Amino acid sequence: MNLGVVVFPGSNCDRDCQYVFRDILGQDVTMVWHKERSVAGLDAIVLPGGFSYGDYLRTGAIARFSPVMAAVKEFAEEGGIVLGICNGFQILLEAGLLPGAMLRNESLHFVCRDVCITVDNAATPFTCLCEPGQVLTIPIAHADGSYYADPVTVASLKANAQIVFRYCMPDGRVTREANPNGSLENIAGICNAAGNVLGMMPHPERCAESLLGHQDGRVILASLVESLVHQRLRKQELLSQLP
Repeated sequence: MNLGVVVFPGSNCDRDCQYVFRDILGQDVTMVWHKERSVAGLDAIVLPGGFSYGDYLRTGAIARFSPVMAAVKEFAEEGGIVLGICNGFQILLEAGLLPGAMLRNESLHFVCRDVCITVDNAATPFTCLCEPGQVLTIPIAHADGSYYADPVTVASLKANAQIVFRYCMPDGRVTREANPNGSLENIAGICNAAGNVLGMMPHPERCAESLLGHQDGRVILASLVESLVHQRLRKQELLSQLP
């Protein structure tokens, strides 16, 4: 598989994503500069964390206008798998690929620590190797991670199982105390209605090997790869059935 990691000015987790997908999961990785206008040949796209364009105006507000984002949007609309991590999630929101917006953390402070998240939807390309309700320990590092949407949008997210991850206690209980940033419904990650675009604030690429203390993030990134493998096998099966 060939995964594309988009590099914006200010991205700082792009090489982390490259390392995990290439050196741990054994996939080909293409670093995609933000001025590129094509993502042809890629099987999935990752928008990494960092501070794109210095996070001026709002987080992700300038990055959404990068030339590459038109290609990313078209890729997603055609069913391509897109993962946005932290700043990448913020960019997906600004670009309209996911609903809602990010507000400043409730504490008004940058938060950098491990948190627990529960897998609310294990039937996505990003969680297919997870168990429903599985609790993962994954680090966060953000100042603007409080997810917000209007009540109608939140109700729609819940009804369509688009809330993929929620902040929780180690035993899986979703409580206010477990919420590190004031995010509505303890939301840590959501997907689009089609399920092929995911945005999440925690950083799975920062905990994908035991050397870092724990590797809970690996199951998320490995799920993405597994989904691509199944997708390719399905295409080959369909092609073999053609006359």
